[in-house]
This record gives sequence, C-alpha cells and structure tokens, in this order.
Amino acid sequence: MTEVQSERAYLKQSHIGTAQLKGIFKKKSPGKDGYRYYKNVGLGFKTPREAIEGTYIDKKCPFTSDVSIRGRILQGVVKSTKMTRTIIVRRDYMHFIKKYQRFEKRHKNVSAHLSPAFRCKEGDTVIIGQCRPLSKTVRFNVLKVIPAGAKQVKGFAAY
Repeated sequence: MTEVQSERAYLKQSHIGTAQLKGIFKKKSPGKDGYRYYKNVGLGFKTPREAIEGTYIDKKCPFTSDVSIRGRILQGVVKSTKMTRTIIVRRDYMHFIKKYQRFEKRHKNVSAHLSPAFRCKEGDTVIIGQCRPLSKTVRFNVLKVIPAGAKQVKGFAAY
C-alpha cells in the first residue's frame, strides 16, 4: 500500500488518540498505537477486510469514519473512474409513456465516493448507499463491488 501521508493535509483517523474512546476497539491492527477504527455499516453489508487491516485514511469512508448510510440503496454500472476516490455510476430504467402505452429507456448518472478499501474498474456493478452530502455532487457511498465477469445482472445494456 502507498504511504498514508500522501496529501497536503495531515491525515489521521478522528477516533484515534482520544482517551475516552480507547475501549471501543475490538483488537489491535495497523494504525496509531496499534489501533484502527472501523465499524459495521449495517443493512447486511460486510466490512471489507482492507478496511479492517489496511492503513489508508479516508474521512468519507463509511467503514472507517463517521459517515452513516441512511436513505436509499441503489445499484448501477460504473461508467467512469477518472476522479480521485469518486466514480460515476450509470443507472438505467424504463419510463412509461401513457399516450403510446409503451416504455422508453432512460438513464441517470450518480456520483459516488469510492473508498480505498475497494478495487473498481469501468463496467463493474456497484451497490451504493445514500449518506450526507460529501461534496457538491456526491451524496452516495460505495458499499459493495460486483466484478463485471462475476454474475449476470438482470436489466438492459447501454444503448
């Protein structure tokens, strides 16, 4: 893994170093004083092993910071991974036109934060969960990555 201090700002987990929170850690793992803060986001999603054993620091990660998942859980296909720790997810859906009694294909692009705990590339299917606004356009966090060749997902392909 790369060096933890790669940004201009000093990176640290906010929970580490406070004496009153020392009792919440289950076991020693890499981090300051051998401690690393991680949590279970709930809703049936497992905490990735990289979040538990890794050395990355991400204040927007739902597994290693204070960001809570609440609201909608969505699924889509990764369209772009060009931004740092942010991906674009394409969600395809059908819209009914009442006049013609037919459906038409539509899509929306959603920006989502990608934690360093995941490895993701274009074409992968991801499950994202809603959280508080993380930036101007990002309101979702990646909870699970399903590789492109792993399983056929029902739906229609891009036009």
